Amino acid sequence: MITDGFYISDISDELFSSMQGKSYKDDCIIPREDLRYLHILHVGFDDEVHEGELVVSKLIAKKTLKVFEELYNARYQIEKVRLIDIYDADDETSMRDNNSSAFNFRFISFTTTVSNHGLGLAIDINPLYNPYIKMVGDMLDIEPLTGKPYVDREKDFPHKIDHDDLAYKLFIAEGFEWGGDWEGRKDYQHFEMPSLKEL
Repeated sequence: MITDGFYISDISDELFSSMQGKSYKDDCIIPREDLRYLHILHVGFDDEVHEGELVVSKLIAKKTLKVFEELYNARYQIEKVRLIDIYDADDETSMRDNNSSAFNFRFISFTTTVSNHGLGLAIDINPLYNPYIKMVGDMLDIEPLTGKPYVDREKDFPHKIDHDDLAYKLFIAEGFEWGGDWEGRKDYQHFEMPSLKEL
């Protein structure tokens, strides 16, 4: 049961206008009607309740809302949940600010494949503490770059997502895949619904 503060709606004209040229780029292949706006509540690092906003595919809207409601009820701390358009849809800027986000039409780093974020099928949680890491040639790519202190997952530090973390358990229970389990690259902040990518 969804409580007050947690709801799903269509993408309003005002919201769609604010997304133009940012998360919803000119070459976006996702129809507006296939996206949904999610309003949530979350407990911040200050242990206070905050409002949050996400845009996701309609295919995962209900599952995503359920996860965030359960995280909220457990007082799981998420620092920020803001629409990435506030950051001009710049992933690095958003991640450095430890902003948890979802839809942003873009390609997977160093590829020409549309990211599951670009399809609205992925959510990133506390990205500063759970960076994306991949070897590119002989260089280690870290996103965000300021997440370097959190690359070593053997260390113990707050807000680390691993197999014991509640966010991991809740997203996996709803059928999501965790980027921390990938081979060849690790995306510790990232949960996606890969089985829906072709829909």
